[in-house]
Amino acid sequence: MHLSTTLLTAGLAFFSTTGWAGYVLQDDYFSGGTFFEKFDFFSDPDPTHGFVSYKNYDACIEQDLIRNSSSNIVMKVDDTNVTPNGRPSVRISSKNSYNTALIVLDLDHMPGSICGLWPAFWTLGPNWPNNGEVDIIEGVSCSTSNSMTLHTGPGCSLDSSTSSNKAFSGAVENANCVSAGDDNTGCQIATSSTNTYGAGLNAINGGIYAMEWTTDFISIWFFPRGSYPRDVLGSNPDPSGWGLPLSNFKLSCDIAKSFQDHSIVFDTTFCGDWAGSAWAGDSQCSGLADTCSSYVENNPKAFSEAYWSVNALKVYQQESGS
Repeated sequence: MHLSTTLLTAGLAFFSTTGWAGYVLQDDYFSGGTFFEKFDFFSDPDPTHGFVSYKNYDACIEQDLIRNSSSNIVMKVDDTNVTPNGRPSVRISSKNSYNTALIVLDLDHMPGSICGLWPAFWTLGPNWPNNGEVDIIEGVSCSTSNSMTLHTGPGCSLDSSTSSNKAFSGAVENANCVSAGDDNTGCQIATSSTNTYGAGLNAINGGIYAMEWTTDFISIWFFPRGSYPRDVLGSNPDPSGWGLPLSNFKLSCDIAKSFQDHSIVFDTTFCGDWAGSAWAGDSQCSGLADTCSSYVENNPKAFSEAYWSVNALKVYQQESGS
């Protein structure tokens, strides 16, 4: 990986002060059975009020919404039918849960920058928001870059050192992590890099996202295809050599108490609390239809690029006693 001396030095300095411990592989989602056997399929109404119809495993197979091989999986939405009851889609949550982890995702495609769309790759605790949420990849409609967000219960915000130390390349958009505050925005760090999300990410054949969650901080990196550390998917990855992350969240609350028992989630929804509420103010999208749901219902071909294509998903834990 080609990193500037300044970025690499800053990244190494940051991790030398936090005390890195070695990582070992805990779960490889492409090993020991099929990928989808390791996930639960969510088929209830969307908690974010999206114009979506999430399908169970059997329906996903029948409607060709998922595809699986030993080296790649695909999750897509219906791009064929007019759908008055919500567009069929996939939301899955890992059966295994984690308390601190290094999660590494290799993807060559994600749902594109499409009006009405709201895709996300994230982690979630069982008692929301008190067990926390980490949005690793997220955006809506024609977003061109990634927004990374934490949601928590009461009493949690970005620590002042997050901004003052600036041990990341993104920009703080909101400091309040509490789910009930600031219209549930959460504490958010955004990047301006257009290869990190949607159409821009797909144009470079994707890359690797990594989220390191410790009791001291939560950091997220993105490495474009062909420009990532040699060890990032290896047996013992070492984030201390990866340079500055896109985001580094240090919090005023106890991370160990505020983020517990997280499952890994992929989903693609439509409209809802974010994409739907932003529709009227989005000149690029609002001219296509009066409402977000009307556009999503009646324009199936608009969503031909609304799919995830994943090559690897691995979870690492710090070695015992490190």
